[in-house]
Amino acid sequence: MSKTAYQTLCARHVRMHRLSHLHSIASWDQSANMPVKGNEARSLALAEMGGLLHQLATEPELQRLLEAAAQEELDDIERANLREMQRAWRASNALPQALVEAKSLANSRCEHAWRSQRPANDWAGYAENLREVVRLAREEARCLSAVTGLAPYDALMDQYEPGMRSAEVDRVFGDLRQWLPGLIRDVLEKQSREAVVRPVPPFAQAAQKALGHDAMQLMGFDFEAGRLDESAHPFCGGVPEDVRMTTRYREDDFLPSLMGTIHETGHGRYEQNLRRDWLGLPIANARSMGLHESQSLSFEMQLGSHPGFAGLLRPLLLKHLGDQPAFEVGNLHRLLTRVKPGYIRVDADEVTYPAHVILRYEIERPLIEGQIEVDDIPALWDAKMQELLGLDTRGNFSDGPMQDVHWGAGLFGYFPCYTLGAMYAAQFFAAMRRETPDLDARIVRGELGLVFDWLRSRIWSEGSRWETPELVRRASGEPLNPTHFQAHLRARYLG
Repeated sequence: MSKTAYQTLCARHVRMHRLSHLHSIASWDQSANMPVKGNEARSLALAEMGGLLHQLATEPELQRLLEAAAQEELDDIERANLREMQRAWRASNALPQALVEAKSLANSRCEHAWRSQRPANDWAGYAENLREVVRLAREEARCLSAVTGLAPYDALMDQYEPGMRSAEVDRVFGDLRQWLPGLIRDVLEKQSREAVVRPVPPFAQAAQKALGHDAMQLMGFDFEAGRLDESAHPFCGGVPEDVRMTTRYREDDFLPSLMGTIHETGHGRYEQNLRRDWLGLPIANARSMGLHESQSLSFEMQLGSHPGFAGLLRPLLLKHLGDQPAFEVGNLHRLLTRVKPGYIRVDADEVTYPAHVILRYEIERPLIEGQIEVDDIPALWDAKMQELLGLDTRGNFSDGPMQDVHWGAGLFGYFPCYTLGAMYAAQFFAAMRRETPDLDARIVRGELGLVFDWLRSRIWSEGSRWETPELVRRASGEPLNPTHFQAHLRARYLG
């Protein structure tokens, strides 16, 4: 039986993928390399390209092709690809092109202004731009809600974590809220009795960059298919064929850059190992942002903070930063697993990090649902930071609600993915240990290939073939089970 409609759809999606390639690289360049005066023109160009991509994704002919393809004899993989095409069609047609272009422009302007407003602690200037971003995000949520039948916030979250609902997030985060504060207290009390030698700065940026490069090589990053640059906020962008990662440097502390680079390498390797024979098709896309974060946290936390990993890092530190007492293996591991409540999410340790995510989720959901407004954010932030981490952020907008790029860039519904990702990562490593009982000894010996091969075969190469719950079940033998995350934290920090 002919597959003409399906094959035509595939050709259309390959074309959109290639145009999205250019859009992604131009967007990465805007954050990493573009001179300041180029922002307005770049924002307009990205909005124009976003509008063009939206036109292609909403062509009326696509609906006829989707209906015809559904009647054709397709194999299981083709059926999965068609499912993802239908999902993309519904999401794209929910949004008017004028909204897509206005949202792109508002997000670009707000994100670009944020880069100078954050260092100036200029909440008033940031809030002025953020109000328009929020207005458009609410409109987007209403449009998606009308098509999907989901609540507005769920409709936004579904774009990043398909199938996840706020009721499930409330359940999981509610449980976290019950045991996380006590765990933080217990770990702080335990670590207060440990002697730790702090590294002595300065650490030259060039040396840190070379260190990060070697750490990426240790983690298997393919430099012929990607690169590392610098930006105000670390991220991984580009496309699977050309992964663009960024980090940032502080000469008084090399660990945030190093661990941030290892984190982004997890994202990068996921993208680099998506099925090449599927590229250009929706089935080739990474399944969800929770799964994406599970890969970055598998690298940064499950591996990067593993007791054996300090022994793998030590030769790299000696090579690029020189010898110091702080770089002794046991001390280095204590540095990598130091728990201290802090203002900055991206610099947070593994134990306090979920508190940062809960805080943002508990603000952005009512913000999208219209229960609070932009001007309410600082007071809510201060109260929740005091409640969850015991920190006073009053008047400190730069290290408070202005610290992340997400809201200014219109990424509402994304934050839960970080802690969901931590839970997936703990569950995957629990499955690895069941299958390979000497996994930890192998990590100590530097045999990381076993971990990478497991992730490649169970996660990376599967793309979006399976919906998230099925992918997690196939990889680990069970659906999402947050108890693995709690067990991991207790074993690592209190064991």
